[in-house]
Amino acid sequence: LANVTYKELKNLLNSKKIMLIDVRETWEIVEYGKIPGSVNIPLGEALQMHPKDFKEKYNEVKPSKSDSLVFSCLAGVRSKKALDMAMSLGFNSAQHYAGGWKEWATYEFSEKKQEN
Repeated sequence: LANVTYKELKNLLNSKKIMLIDVRETWEIVEYGKIPGSVNIPLGEALQMHPKDFKEKYNEVKPSKSDSLVFSCLAGVRSKKALDMAMSLGFNSAQHYAGGWKEWATYEFSEKKQEN
């Protein structure tokens, strides 16, 4: 249940029902790109921040414990850590995208090739 697939993630993003949190470092996003619609919040202690500080730092409303969150990273290792941390803080609707940016990019670029 805690894992989402590429297709599920695409549908969830289209539905706007989730907040996709990319937990990679900011430089990684700059260098490699990101999943459209994701928010970059490095793994740190963000979910334990005060909502006001969170808003100031990330320019996003801090998710509440009932929000549907999906974490992603490069290949699923850090997002799994973020998921475990979120669950321990009571974010019971949290999931992670195990394929991460690597899988997303592979699918996206192969789809674009097929369209041409």
